[in-house]
Amino acid sequence: MTIVADELLSQDEIDALLNDDVEVEELTEEEIDAMGEVGNISMGTSATTLYTLLGQKVSITTPKVTTSTMKAFSESIDFPYVIIKIDYKTGIEGMNLLILKEKDVKIITDLMMGGDGTNVSDDLTDLHLSAISEAMNQMVGSSSTSLSEMIGEKIDINPPEALNKEIDDEKASKMGLDSEETVVITSFKMTIGDLIDSEIMQIMPIDVSRQLVKKLMKPSEEEGVVETPEVESEVESSPEPVQRETKNENNQQRKQQQTNQVPEQPQRAKVNAQPLEFNNFSDKPDSKYYNNDIELIKKVPLEITVELGRTTKKISEILEVGEGSVLELNSIVGESLNILANGQMIAKGEVVVVDENYGVRVTDIITPEKIIERI
Repeated sequence: MTIVADELLSQDEIDALLNDDVEVEELTEEEIDAMGEVGNISMGTSATTLYTLLGQKVSITTPKVTTSTMKAFSESIDFPYVIIKIDYKTGIEGMNLLILKEKDVKIITDLMMGGDGTNVSDDLTDLHLSAISEAMNQMVGSSSTSLSEMIGEKIDINPPEALNKEIDDEKASKMGLDSEETVVITSFKMTIGDLIDSEIMQIMPIDVSRQLVKKLMKPSEEEGVVETPEVESEVESSPEPVQRETKNENNQQRKQQQTNQVPEQPQRAKVNAQPLEFNNFSDKPDSKYYNNDIELIKKVPLEITVELGRTTKKISEILEVGEGSVLELNSIVGESLNILANGQMIAKGEVVVVDENYGVRVTDIITPEKIIERI
């Protein structure tokens, strides 16, 4: 076989054929600043939501925005991780991914289940994925609300889906991503109490990022365009040549003539106005109420509830409840029971037995004066 010199491929052509040289789109400085601002506001609200869920101090700060391909990003991760897929359903078309370390997911799940965050030795299960999905649902939901207020347009998401798998070409395609597609990576430092000092990453296709940037920058662009009405400037007289003075005098005379010409107003017809007299609708001026007839509401049904006591339990404690379990209430033996009508306390009482049935004897009526005292 003879190889002709003109038919040889250059190194650039070989690299192009092997797809070794993938072109990555870059964001402008303004777009990077806008994505950083979006991250700051969104994750600031998310940290507050996560604090409410975990009962631990949460800090999510220092966003760093970069661009890469999905394939290059997945190859750069050298630790076990969990993917949370979030699809937008209102306001923005597209999706994004949140990447968390597998260990961080286990700690967050343990805290949500009432633990102290140290039970991380078990393998990752569906329970971990379900718990982190719920946490991210509330986090991203609150950040979407903040984002909606920021751009003045409603943004809503579908329930997130947690996935425990690495991102290869096939799995990226199933999630709606091309492995060679340019993505915007926003990394945040995340600390949760003394348990987590890690990083959370948001992966967003570049077209979705530009949708956000466009919506964020649109209000400022509209504010920058200000229509200035044409206004005649008044120039104070100063010593100038005689010709200029003559023109100024003529202009002043013309303006004075226009000012003195007041259009005649049409004569208005005389109106005979009289004060309006109202009829007295009250036959009993000393009465406090319009109608004191209780018969109108006697047939309205009310739900009567007797409250024996209350208690507060964590989810982990509720899961341990079974047949034969005893729940300790906040009421003391012999203490009066609360009697409620449609959820409003109306009286106090005690338990009695009437013909082998339980009943409640009313011992105290809660009058409006007592309600005010309780408030």
